[in-house]
Amino acid sequence: MDHDFLDFMRKALHGSRPILTIHKPKTLVLESAQFIVDNAIDVALSREHILKAAEEIYLAMQAKAYSTETWSSHELHPKAKNQATVDFIFTMDLLNFCFWSESDSKTTFSVDYRGKRWTGYWGLVALLQRALEEGIPITCPYFWADDQICSDDLLKHVFRSSTSEEFALFSERIACLREAGHVLCERYEGTFANMIDEADFSAVALVIKLADELPCFRDEHEFEYHRVNFYKRAQILVADVWACFNGQSFGEFDDIDDLTMFADYRVPVTLTTLRCIQYSPKLEAHIKAGKMIPSGSSWECQLRGASIWCVEMIRREILKKYPEAEGINAVLIDFYLYDTAKEMQEHQCEMLPHHRTRSIWY
Repeated sequence: MDHDFLDFMRKALHGSRPILTIHKPKTLVLESAQFIVDNAIDVALSREHILKAAEEIYLAMQAKAYSTETWSSHELHPKAKNQATVDFIFTMDLLNFCFWSESDSKTTFSVDYRGKRWTGYWGLVALLQRALEEGIPITCPYFWADDQICSDDLLKHVFRSSTSEEFALFSERIACLREAGHVLCERYEGTFANMIDEADFSAVALVIKLADELPCFRDEHEFEYHRVNFYKRAQILVADVWACFNGQSFGEFDDIDDLTMFADYRVPVTLTTLRCIQYSPKLEAHIKAGKMIPSGSSWECQLRGASIWCVEMIRREILKKYPEAEGINAVLIDFYLYDTAKEMQEHQCEMLPHHRTRSIWY
């Protein structure tokens, strides 16, 4: 083989410039989580219990046939596979944060809809469906961007509760709607579907685009003098679109497996119950006492970072022990752990309470 001739042909085809290597975009969420766990002093992972949990979780997900189909099976999630559903999901996850209440179950924020009383995340989904049935275009960015048509008083009506407790962080939710409405109308012709198109089938690129262009999705903090990224709501938004559309149409992403779990206050409850995550006595006592943990604090970063890295370890163990489990990713594991936490709460199982942080990030 004439290597000099091959070198000549390469230079002729590509010029004298070196061939560029295309690097995939990265959210740096996983790297942030690993850094936090490596430097945490109040939250630790148990390798022994992660190995055990990985098997339990995989077998339970198999028994329940857990997949993207599970997402649409809930009666409140939209069933149509169209642009209107994309905008519904965007609205839902734009406001998908801070549902915990200090009130008892009888007075906590609730929405009466279709003969049932819904709370928490499902209360949000229910009120969006209720508003649409009332003829209020609550999932339309052009509507949010116009504070004359979409007044704060009208939004108070949309977010009305069936109890005396109002929706937490109401003013912050309005601010998120206004901000997102202006961005989508000015840059994307009033629909999240066009932002999805620009991401070119990349879930990671879409998460980064959301964080770059919408400050209300920019879930970035500082831990031990390092910037750490969580991007909970941006990631769950992309994941919900993927799940709703079963990885097709608007939900087709080539790199969905590169997303992490969504660091919130529910999933750590399941992980501590499985003893995969363990807290220092001081932090555990603080959480048990129901005391607040400030957003962006060291404790909060440790809780969120440990949850992300723990689920990543569980995912790797599942794939190591069950090579046939190709469809299992951090997104589906998160969905399962979140649903498990809610079931444990409903059945009043013995468990640590969730940590209490008020923020728009989760």
